[in-house]
Amino acid sequence: MKALIVSAAAVASAQIRLLALSMARAVVVGALAIASLLAIPALALEHIVFLLPAPPQLPAFAPMMIAKEQGYYADAGYDVEFIAAKGGIDVAKQVGVGNAPVGAALGDAPMIVKANGVPVKSVALLGGGALGVIVARPGRGIDKIEDLRGKKVAVMSFQEANYLALLGALATKGLSKNEVDIQAVGPGGVTSFVISGTVDACVCTPDWEIDVRNAVPGTKSIPLAEVFPGMAQAILASDNTIATRPDLVRGVVKATLKGMRTVMDDPAAAAKIYTNALPAFAGKEELMTQILRNFAERTYNGQKVLGETDPDRLAKLQKFYIDVGFIPSAVPLEQLYTNEFVK
Repeated sequence: MKALIVSAAAVASAQIRLLALSMARAVVVGALAIASLLAIPALALEHIVFLLPAPPQLPAFAPMMIAKEQGYYADAGYDVEFIAAKGGIDVAKQVGVGNAPVGAALGDAPMIVKANGVPVKSVALLGGGALGVIVARPGRGIDKIEDLRGKKVAVMSFQEANYLALLGALATKGLSKNEVDIQAVGPGGVTSFVISGTVDACVCTPDWEIDVRNAVPGTKSIPLAEVFPGMAQAILASDNTIATRPDLVRGVVKATLKGMRTVMDDPAAAAKIYTNALPAFAGKEELMTQILRNFAERTYNGQKVLGETDPDRLAKLQKFYIDVGFIPSAVPLEQLYTNEFVK
């Protein structure tokens, strides 16, 4: 009887040891499984080039910089590299011939290069406003477009879209370019000439408007979009990329619009993200908040669907460009844009 008791105890002890060994083995196997999963590299992001018309650090490209900094492009599967081209028309040409899958330029760029057969479209318009605003010095008698008659007005160049928008704004009030002393002074001269008083007014982008306003209290601002159907920046893609890589186009569009929405919803928070992304702006959060708030008000607002292009506005702009001889003839609007990727 005693032997049976001892035998039973031994069996129980052995069963306990086996159970412990089994549990230990399970822990080891589980740990090895987790380690092997962690050792599997994450899926590599696809590297793509996003062409910009000017250096990436300019505030006009804040939606793109914020989208990269916040990981919006990475979430879509892309490692985006920003490269500056030689202006918006160059971006449109380079994207059209396939040297980059996407780029940014004003929304009228496809209209301008289509005359040369460049197969490129706008796939998202970054705002319902425009990039141009007339900023006039105080005491120069400028309160409305008509007051520009006989005044000196600085623009960046005679090839830029804001110059054409100025001509369009003047035309709406019965003025020709010969009735205004328009001076092309380069990017560095636009703000400095009006700040110094060398000219009476300038055609500024929203960030330059803030620079002039901070330097010269009491300036008068007249947004060109109030009188002329100018365009904001757009994301461009070639007809071929749209047809063969709609996933890429949609991913870039959605991520960029998310960056723009970040600016629109909270310019102060967006300014912190932006200054973190660009060390050159460290400590300038307050200035960047002013600038991004101005972009939201002047440029990004005004769309029923974020990113959509208004065909009526595009048609009016095309008619003006034909009337002034900037483009030779009309192009079917469906060849210039698509709203497919903003839905």
